[in-house]
Amino acid sequence: MLTAFARAFKTPDLRKKLLFTLGIIVLYRLGAHIPVPGVSYEAVQQCVKQASEGNNSLFGLVNMFSGGALLQITIFALGIMPYITASIILQLLTVVIPRLEALKKEGQSGTAKITQYTRYLTVALAVLQGTGLVATAKSGALFSGCSVADQVVPDPSIFTIATMVITMTAGTCVVMWLGELITDRGIGNGMSILMFISIAAGFPGALWAIKESGKLAKGWIEFGTVILIGFVMVALVVFVEQAQRRIPVQYAKRMIGRRSYGGTSTYIPLKVNQAGVIPVIFASSLLYIPALIAQFSNSTAGWKTWIEAHFVKGDHPYYIAAYFLLIVFFAFFYVAISFNPEEVADNMKKYGGFIPGIRAGRPTAEYLSYVLNRITWPGSLYLGLIALVPTMALAGFGGANANFPFGGTSILIIVGVGLETVKQIESQLQQRNYEGFLR
Repeated sequence: MLTAFARAFKTPDLRKKLLFTLGIIVLYRLGAHIPVPGVSYEAVQQCVKQASEGNNSLFGLVNMFSGGALLQITIFALGIMPYITASIILQLLTVVIPRLEALKKEGQSGTAKITQYTRYLTVALAVLQGTGLVATAKSGALFSGCSVADQVVPDPSIFTIATMVITMTAGTCVVMWLGELITDRGIGNGMSILMFISIAAGFPGALWAIKESGKLAKGWIEFGTVILIGFVMVALVVFVEQAQRRIPVQYAKRMIGRRSYGGTSTYIPLKVNQAGVIPVIFASSLLYIPALIAQFSNSTAGWKTWIEAHFVKGDHPYYIAAYFLLIVFFAFFYVAISFNPEEVADNMKKYGGFIPGIRAGRPTAEYLSYVLNRITWPGSLYLGLIALVPTMALAGFGGANANFPFGGTSILIIVGVGLETVKQIESQLQQRNYEGFLR
């Protein structure tokens, strides 16, 4: 990987793309440290310090995707999360709404239209999430337990709140624009790169917090153990993410005039983790809902006490079991809506393709569905185990670190984005430095 980057910097056009991408990343991280107008910077810093010393991880997932900008209440506080949510919603609606499904089949023009809808939905979600974040900060619930939580927004007037919401919505639009700039003029997928940077930005602080809170050899034993666990997890994730079941496909020869077409052999790659990181995000978001309801409720009923006892702390057996089962369920759900065996079988039949030993049409669809279900089981169990690593780390370190850096979601995204970016760099290098058969 380092060799690929070194060779890329020696190639003039690739060097320009890499430097352009780095420049956009610097701008993105700069915006993640500029406070929103109307926020007390001193009160926010004091509450963030108290929250890091405690175990408040209610907004941990959104804060991780914003690179720590959410709890700092900066202009990029919402980060890339509204765009991710809008993309997932549009992808789910494509299966339900025939109009979107027809647009998806139209090719590049249809994809451009769906992208436009995604942008509109991103702005709407940014307004909703920005309003919720400002209301939470104004009420003091964003930093529950902080002594100056009610002073985060000193002036709770309508004009100040509207200014904060508009600023954060504009910040989300700028982040979306920066991501598209990287995609067009830089290296890799822009949104994925910004997500990668947001997550990686929290690694140094989280690792140093483990060292500071450790008790063995001034924390160096815990620090080394976490680094070792990180390397093992990265190796495991790379191994599973690259694993795939290749279903062979042959195309029959067709004579058109005096020329024969077809007769080639290829395969359908079915990944073990076909759903990616989406099930973990769905499960985490769904488990945040009971804790949010309990936090904003003023009731003293038994249901609130039960939720606070069982679904707020991540190390409770009920929380762990619900988290694991939700990940497995959403893995099967997302694979079912993202891969249609009947459509794949119809396309193969249309172009004269068939799986050796399997009849074309319905038997092919049934075979693909059978294989997909078989490989989704280990993929979903793998996702559940990876996502539970932070909980096991909390138990192993006695709850010393509430933000374990090598968590399931962060590792899956970082490794996935890293692999795809390196593959793109290597493919572009291969196009520019191909020597051919005769040297």
